[in-house]
Amino acid sequence: MSFPIASKRTLVEGHVGNIELLVDTPQSTVRGIAVVAHPHPLQGGSAEHKVPHVFAKTLTARGFVAVRPNFRGVGGTEGVHDAGVGEATDLLGVVSLYRQAHPGLPLVLAGFSFGAYVIARVAELLRSQGAETPFVVLAGAPWAVVEGQRSYDTPNVPATSLVIHGERDERVLLSAVLDWARPQGLPVVVIPSANHFFTGKLGALARLVGAYVDHVPHLM
Repeated sequence: MSFPIASKRTLVEGHVGNIELLVDTPQSTVRGIAVVAHPHPLQGGSAEHKVPHVFAKTLTARGFVAVRPNFRGVGGTEGVHDAGVGEATDLLGVVSLYRQAHPGLPLVLAGFSFGAYVIARVAELLRSQGAETPFVVLAGAPWAVVEGQRSYDTPNVPATSLVIHGERDERVLLSAVLDWARPQGLPVVVIPSANHFFTGKLGALARLVGAYVDHVPHLM
């Protein structure tokens, strides 16, 4: 499957300095915007990680401008790791910037692993501002204590969110994400035998995200 895109790196001003963005722009008419968040920066995560890369390519193929910010301290982004708090604030600014550039178009928020936690925080911040974000994609979302002894209190997300998890996720147990989703009545799509990084399962991940995005209205 080919993806007709024109990628570029750019810097925008954040709360503690520059934020580096990887931006994929469709060659066809822009249908929407998407902000994609990467895994934990202290474990080597960046906007170029394979899972956010797959998210971006899948979204761009469907007419979305896909924006992948590097978190604080990664690549050309200034600042230091802030455990998801400052990162969510930075992404909120990126969302605002691209919404201003593309008014009236739908927004998709997508994140993987630590990035899923950040995206859930961004959705919560937008909701507190009165701006609902019905289109949210989370993969490998952390909850409670995960591998490495880090603890996450991931906020609730809209009922229309797509939550994807690997059956054999060794970092965030499937039982943990079900514990998070259960009180929300939130479905979780499980990819059989997939590990945390969806090794060998990226095609299935792309198909799930693509099918979800295909039902996003062109105008909001």
